Amino acid sequence: MRYTPTRRQFLTMAATGTMAALFAHTPVVRAAAKRPNIILILADDLGYADLTCFGSTAAKTPHLDALAKRGMRWTQFYAASAVCTPTRASVLTGRYPLRFDIRKHFTDHEEHLPRETVTLPKLLKQAGYATAHMGKWHLGGLNQKHIDDRANNIPGPHEQGFEHYLTQLEDPAIRAELGRTRRLYRDGGKHLVRNDENAPPDEGHWTDITGDEAVGLVERYHGEQRPFFINLWFTVPHKPYEPAPEPHLNRYKDGAEGDQLLFRSMVSHMDAKVGQLVAKLDELGIAEDTLILFTSDNGPAYEGHPGPWKGGKTDLHEGGIRVPMIACWPGRIPAGTETGALGHTNDLLPTFCAAAGVTPPSDLELDGLNLLPHLTENAPPPERGTVFWQMDLYKGFQRHEAKPKPYATEIARKGRWKLLAKDGIPVELIDLDANPGETVNLLEKQPAIVEELAAELHAWLAAPRHRWEESTF
Repeated sequence: MRYTPTRRQFLTMAATGTMAALFAHTPVVRAAAKRPNIILILADDLGYADLTCFGSTAAKTPHLDALAKRGMRWTQFYAASAVCTPTRASVLTGRYPLRFDIRKHFTDHEEHLPRETVTLPKLLKQAGYATAHMGKWHLGGLNQKHIDDRANNIPGPHEQGFEHYLTQLEDPAIRAELGRTRRLYRDGGKHLVRNDENAPPDEGHWTDITGDEAVGLVERYHGEQRPFFINLWFTVPHKPYEPAPEPHLNRYKDGAEGDQLLFRSMVSHMDAKVGQLVAKLDELGIAEDTLILFTSDNGPAYEGHPGPWKGGKTDLHEGGIRVPMIACWPGRIPAGTETGALGHTNDLLPTFCAAAGVTPPSDLELDGLNLLPHLTENAPPPERGTVFWQMDLYKGFQRHEAKPKPYATEIARKGRWKLLAKDGIPVELIDLDANPGETVNLLEKQPAIVEELAAELHAWLAAPRHRWEESTF
C-alpha cells in the first residue's frame, strides 16, 4: 500500500505544480503591535503520565506543573508518530510525515528532510524572527562529513531555517558508543556542533548544556529587541538511562532503584531546566510576551508511563501517540484551564504562524489546523476531518511487556472511530468514546465504518511523497 514516486514522476509533479507546496515561498506578514516570542519544548519518549500534572506518581515535575497552572493542559494531544523522527518532521512542516515518506526513526543513513521543504523556522525567519534550535535533531545533516562540506552535502538545521543551532554530532559510531557505555548525557558535551562548526568540549551534562543555551539566547535576543523562536528539543528521558546530577538523583533513592531511579532523576532534571527558562522570562519581564508549548515526540519507552492508555513507543495504540501538552501565554491563554479537544503536532506550524501574524503561502497544503482561537478566545476547536498516522512495523516493543496485538502500521481516526490497519488492511476498529482503553475490537460489527475509513486511508496512502532521495543537496 505504500506509494513512492519515481524521480521522473516527481519531476513531473513539480513542473505541473502538484508539489509546489513543498518549495519555499515568502509568507505574508500581518502588521502587529507586538509579535510574541515563541518557545517550543519537546521531550523525547516522555509518556502521557510522566508529569505530575498528568497523573505521574513517580518523577516530580513542579516547574512543568506550574507552567500548566499558568496555561492550558491538553488531554487529547497527539504526536504524528510513535517514534521520533516522523514527529519532528511534522512539528517543523505542519504536514504528515507521509508527505516526505518518513516512516521510521532516524537510522544514521543519508536520509534528511529535503532542503527545499517549507518549514516553521523558515517562515518565522523570513518574518523577522530570530530562530534557534538546540538539542536533539535527527533530521539529517549532522555527520562530520556533512558539516565539513555543507555546500556539497545534505542539509542540516541552518538549511531548514535556524540561524543558530547547538546539537550533538550525529556520527553513528559516536552515538553508538555513547549509548553502549551509557554516557550520552554525561559525555555528550564532548561532541557538540554549533552553527556548522565543532564546538569546544564541554564537561557539563547534556541536559544542562541544552537548557542553558536556551536561557542564554532568551537574554541575547531580548537585548537585541528581536522576537524569537526557540526550538528546544531535550533528549530526556530517552535511553540510555543515566544518573542526573544532584539533587535530582538523591531525592528518589528511597522510592526507586535501577533504571527507574535513573529515569525519574532525568525527568526531574529536565523539569528544573524548564523552570530556569521560565524564570528568565519572568526576570526579563517578557513572560506575557512569550507563547510556550511543551509536549513529547511519542509515547513512553521502558521506564515511562502511558497513563490509562494502551501501548507505548513504537505502537499505534493510544499510549504510543497520545502525549502530554501544555500551552502557556500569560494574559492570552486562560490560566489553569484544560481542554479535551483533539490536537496534533501538525497543528504547531499554523498555530505559531497565527500567533506571529504570519500567513503561510497560499499554495502550501498544510495538514495541521490553527489552534490559536481555541487557546486564547475560548472558541470551539476547529472542525477536523479524518486524521491519519503511518509508520513502519516495529515488532520489537520498547516496554517491559509484550507489544499489543494486532500489529498496525496505519491509523485512520474520525471522531470517535479509530481504524488500525497493517499495510492498508484493517485489523482493528475502536470506539474511543465508549472504549478508550482499546480493549474491544468492533471490526466485524461495524462494516460500514470500516469500509468508509479504509477507503479514506487508501486514498491518503496513495498521495505523492517528496522523498529525501528525490531532493538535491
